[in-house]
Amino acid sequence: MQYYTKRKPHKYISFIVAIIFIIVIFNIMIGFFDKRVMPPITEIAIMMAKSQTLDIINKKSVEILSQEFKYDEMIKIEKDKEGNIILVQSDTIKLNYIAAKLSTECNKELSDMNNTTIKVPFGWLGDKSAFYNLGPTITMQIEPMGNISTNYESKFESAGINQTRHKIYLNVNAKIRLKLPLKNQDIEVNTQMPVSDTIIVGKIPNTTFGFPTNNQNVDNKSGN
Repeated sequence: MQYYTKRKPHKYISFIVAIIFIIVIFNIMIGFFDKRVMPPITEIAIMMAKSQTLDIINKKSVEILSQEFKYDEMIKIEKDKEGNIILVQSDTIKLNYIAAKLSTECNKELSDMNNTTIKVPFGWLGDKSAFYNLGPTITMQIEPMGNISTNYESKFESAGINQTRHKIYLNVNAKIRLKLPLKNQDIEVNTQMPVSDTIIVGKIPNTTFGFPTNNQNVDNKSGN
């Protein structure tokens, strides 16, 4: 004759309650980490990622612009009989070549930093600079996204009696991705590189070709 004993149901209940408790605690920790820990850590990581990206762009831009850009070769200035500037025209082919070369070289440099790691210590969560390098670190990776885009910007200013100051800038835009523990953060990095700052004799010209001139003085009229 066989006898069967029923297992006590409270053992299963205790096991289920323990599992639920662990899941709840885990979710609370994830929520705390995401809302309280990650925002300041992410902010610091973004600053560090931007700094590394800008350092690459700036070094490569200075190198290329110093070698390739010559104002007298790039810009043609026409004056009337009285010496007033009537036309400023750029050599768009040469300018586009420089911009394309800069974009290509910067893309190569940024591709080399693919999966570069950034380590942010937990000490950054505090307000005391003495503890910034203390504690465990969170490691994040940088990944370049797409190609760098560039565009020129030109600005004319009055620089005294019968003198015009002509400034040329190159705007550089890059996108990178910061791989965070819980989610990725896409970052847009923008910088403006001064290309040329030249004083030319003559009044501010009424006509320019080859440069966008959105930041000119209000008394300057342009046509592209």
